[in-house]
Amino acid sequence: MGYKPLDLDGKTAVVVGGSSGIGKTIALGLAQAGANVVASARRMELVNSVADEIERLGRRSLRVGSDVCDRQSLEKLLGACLDAFGKVDILVNAAGITKRAPTLDFPEADWEKIMEINLTGSFRSCQVFGRHMIERKYGRIVNIASMATFRAHYEVTAYGASKAGVGALTQSLAVEWAKHGICVNAIAPGYFRTDMNAKLLDGTGRGQEFLIRTPMGRYGKVEELVGAAVFLASDSASFVTGVILPVDGGVIASGVNQ
Repeated sequence: MGYKPLDLDGKTAVVVGGSSGIGKTIALGLAQAGANVVASARRMELVNSVADEIERLGRRSLRVGSDVCDRQSLEKLLGACLDAFGKVDILVNAAGITKRAPTLDFPEADWEKIMEINLTGSFRSCQVFGRHMIERKYGRIVNIASMATFRAHYEVTAYGASKAGVGALTQSLAVEWAKHGICVNAIAPGYFRTDMNAKLLDGTGRGQEFLIRTPMGRYGKVEELVGAAVFLASDSASFVTGVILPVDGGVIASGVNQ
């Protein structure tokens, strides 16, 4: 009686890369669903701002910065959450960058930076928070994959490789940690206009092609990712693990659209 599987009341969520874009939207969505949410990132002024918004929703938050390239900062983040809340139930890995350039001349330093943030950063965060979740025999991890996890996109080879890696990481951890009561899944957003990709989309042939390839004929609204995130973070998803869930307006299903 009184069981509300999609209610996150009493849960503690950490969103790494949660100060802007998709991460911020998911952080606020988890708070609206009842969770106390710590949205952490490198830029403290944005971390503080999101924490203010979470608290205005009537939830608790913390103001702790982190950098997915710095394991010690992630361990500090976990420690602060344990001091304040005693546990972390939900981890969302939303930190990410991209760069478009021809692969032949793509700087190796840029390749390494994209891999370090998008893939190794997610791995590092999963390690740090996963250890705590394994000790508790409970956890929900939600990684952010991409359409590029499944399909090649022109001149973003490093980003595509990193996001394909996030898909493999998600499924590998799901298999390895299932026996510990941890569900590891990913959301693969379709084509959403964000600050990160606006220059790639606005008024370009690429942006037009994204719309043509999306049967719904529009970009997604970042709020449309919240339902998937809340579901995967909740006890409704207790038998769902290793899934890469597209929220894409039909892109993956699409063949010929007219």
